[in-house]
Amino acid sequence: MTQIVLASTSPYRRELLEKLGMPFITAAPLVDETPIPGEDARQLVMRLAQAKAQALSMQYPNHLIIGSDQVCVLDGKIVGKPHTEEKAVEQLLIARNSIVTFYTGLALYNSAAGNLQVICEPFDVHFRHLSEQEIRHYVHKEQPLQCAGSFKSEGLGITLFERLSGKDPNTLVGLPLISLCEMLCNEGCNPLLM
Repeated sequence: MTQIVLASTSPYRRELLEKLGMPFITAAPLVDETPIPGEDARQLVMRLAQAKAQALSMQYPNHLIIGSDQVCVLDGKIVGKPHTEEKAVEQLLIARNSIVTFYTGLALYNSAAGNLQVICEPFDVHFRHLSEQEIRHYVHKEQPLQCAGSFKSEGLGITLFERLSGKDPNTLVGLPLISLCEMLCNEGCNPLLM
């Protein structure tokens, strides 16, 4: 059986990958995530997903290694994690009544064969009109301070949205499982047959 490594310590990505019912291990890739000047959101997440997957290839030489990276683009700018309640409120005030796009880079690296698959999957979040009071109450209640975009869609954050659009709702949480299944099958690792 092919061994799978998730190149991430994110509990959200781990929980998503567990949905496939396949055994895997997690490991932290040591990757500098600083954007390169002139690099757009798509280029950034694809480069980082690939770097994360390949960073573990020496440690795991006969594995399928999954790398993923995500950014939130709000008002044409890449937005990071807010880290403070005030910054979270500020991000959500800008996001209200508009569309925020998440770009998730996904890479699958077969360290034994040297095969690499990399994609960028977008996902749009259509925010409804929100009052500042609603936003402040949400941020105080859910504390989404470590989440790009300042919300947790798997929690109370769902109340902030008018609608979601994209290929796979898992993409919003950080790991596009539909595309990952396609990549795994390309490497002869069908989750339905394991």
